[in-house]
Amino acid sequence: MVVLAALASAVAVAAFVSLVLPATRRLGPRVRPYSIGARTALGGSADVGAVADGGAGSVIRGVFGPLLAGLARRLSRIIDQGGDETLGLKLRQAGLFPDLADGDRLGAYRMRQLTVLVGWIGGSIVLSLLLSLSTNRAVLLVLLAAVVGGTRVRGRLERAIEDRQNRMRIEIYTINQLLAVRARAGGGVVQAVSALSARGRGEVVTELREALRLLRAGMRASEAFQRIASVTPEPFCARTYSLLSVAEDRGVDLAEGLLSLSEDVREARRSSIRRSATKRRAAMLIPTIAILAPVMLIFVAAPLPRLVLGWQ
Repeated sequence: MVVLAALASAVAVAAFVSLVLPATRRLGPRVRPYSIGARTALGGSADVGAVADGGAGSVIRGVFGPLLAGLARRLSRIIDQGGDETLGLKLRQAGLFPDLADGDRLGAYRMRQLTVLVGWIGGSIVLSLLLSLSTNRAVLLVLLAAVVGGTRVRGRLERAIEDRQNRMRIEIYTINQLLAVRARAGGGVVQAVSALSARGRGEVVTELREALRLLRAGMRASEAFQRIASVTPEPFCARTYSLLSVAEDRGVDLAEGLLSLSEDVREARRSSIRRSATKRRAAMLIPTIAILAPVMLIFVAAPLPRLVLGWQ
């Protein structure tokens, strides 16, 4: 009751202060129409987020937002090693939060990580209270929930990178073939990539569109392709982008190189399928070895004492 009374008093005081001293009107609503045009011209998202014009919601966000952001940042430094650049590269490779900028993407990921951790800890506390666990068991349950909740989002990030790599490895074979056809038909590298990006879709096409966006922003074509080659999660896609960069810069035979890369991708996928099939065969033998083999050994060994030692 004391805690509830304190919270009610704090909410009442905050509401009274917001009524007596309203927050200063922000400049964001006036600048937003012009910033939307600038962002769309540079290839960004038009949704810049609505900013509240004062009120209790903005006051609460202004007070507790930096505290939660700092807590999420410290939690991420404990769980995710490597710094902000490494984490930002992983988020980019996983394709998470594609409509956000790099800094906002890090903040959204860290807030999700903090939310999942708090949810697991809160659920473990509620479960320990419902089961009437002892103090030691409750603390152990909370610690276990903290470990699971803290590493769950990171595990999802790694799985997202792996899934995106698999999709890109499937797509890059067709992309190389289509680019080779465009190159043999005539035209430059940028024309072939532009024609493919205008009609195609997928993870690889999205990265090619990113290179075209960098090109329109003023970057050289070779530098744009090298840029996406340095951040892509799939090595075969990086080789394709590097080949496009070299072909744009030095004028090599693009079609022949793309066809060779397609053959390498096909051989790699074939080897991966063979390894997967071998692992699945081994997994199918586990029930036979774990369940049927002991039963057969028991049937074989059951008459041995009578035959060898003469036991009845």
